[in-house]
Amino acid sequence: QVQLVESGGGLVQAGGSLRLSCAASGRTFSNYDMAWFRQAPGKEREFVAALRWNDGSTHYADSVKDQFTISMDNAKIAVYLQMNSLKAEDTAVYYCAVDSRRKWHAEISAAYKYDYWGPGTQVTVSS
Repeated sequence: QVQLVESGGGLVQAGGSLRLSCAASGRTFSNYDMAWFRQAPGKEREFVAALRWNDGSTHYADSVKDQFTISMDNAKIAVYLQMNSLKAEDTAVYYCAVDSRRKWHAEISAAYKYDYWGPGTQVTVSS
């Protein structure tokens, strides 16, 4: 069982920055692909960013490329999402997710690839 907890959300003005963190209880993220998704009010959950454990490659939704950065600390106990130049349309609940089943051949942006999810953290960007 993996329990994920996100933190770092809040209210920020447009153009500001936030850094989200995701930690797993009692274990590291070694050998797991990790991702961030978000869900805005009235919309479906959407892929934001992912990090592959085997080569450290990062993947982003077109809407956040060059704006957000996903990373992992060296001890592999936390995953981060640095969000810069925030816009009103970035307002959403942000979820951390882990692929503990190692569905390496699944599309990295697909929600079904990830079997554990955090409860989410609210990010609100005021314009």
